[in-house]
Amino acid sequence: MTDPRLAHPRRADRSFRPSPSAMNWLITATFVATGWAMYMRYMVIEPSTVGLACEAGLKTFQCQARAVVIGLFGWSVFGAIALAAAALQFWRPHVVTLGVALAFASIGLVLYNNVAGAVAMMLVILSFARPGPATA
Repeated sequence: MTDPRLAHPRRADRSFRPSPSAMNWLITATFVATGWAMYMRYMVIEPSTVGLACEAGLKTFQCQARAVVIGLFGWSVFGAIALAAAALQFWRPHVVTLGVALAFASIGLVLYNNVAGAVAMMLVILSFARPGPATA
């Protein structure tokens, strides 16, 4: 009789691969995060008219969001979250950590956390070569 372990390869022997449904959600989340980051950068942070109005004391949601986002990317929060999620994804591949890593890496790439976002994306790519979680 053959060994049952040899007849059926374990799931842990295969590389991590999200389902097609999960990929649809991952693509959507990444595009939404990138679109939000592009809106914040090119419509709220960079225009001098918005910056001058906010510095003059305009109290709108846009000015408050601008101040928060500038503070966050000034402390490299987007890049740090992307790196942490990508390292966790590399260590223990899972769809949720993949989504967080992709979203925050894309935000980091757009909002001035280029190095951390690029390293996070490289870790995400490398995570696809890692074995997936074992199932019984």
